[in-house]
Amino acid sequence: MKTIVAAGGLVTNEQDELMMIFRRGYWDLPKGKLDEGETIEACALREVEEETGATHLILGKLVGKTYHEYFDKWINETVTKETWWYAMQVKGNPVLTPQTAEDIEAIKWVGSKELAGYLNKSYESIQEIVAKFYS
Repeated sequence: MKTIVAAGGLVTNEQDELMMIFRRGYWDLPKGKLDEGETIEACALREVEEETGATHLILGKLVGKTYHEYFDKWINETVTKETWWYAMQVKGNPVLTPQTAEDIEAIKWVGSKELAGYLNKSYESIQEIVAKFYS
């Protein structure tokens, strides 16, 4: 089975709220595919910026990797997506703009008290990496 490598971010603001995106009926985290010749860290920063409009991101440590399978309609086969997740911080209160070309409908800053409600409407791999991030 083909493996697609991707990277993304667990982005927090100065209020320690986590950035979550709403895409295709689920709350998710910003991420995307690695471009040829790109480092995994550069991919994570680029994808978060492209999908959310957030700028001046500060890259932190690698939180972990997740794996999930899906059917890729462009290549007409089932693939495994390996996603590298990095902690990131953003200063101030940047204007966030959902990348509608990637089916992102909304972006929210989610505080610890409301996080469980969002994760209940999220993918298992997202629940796992968020739990690891906060442990």
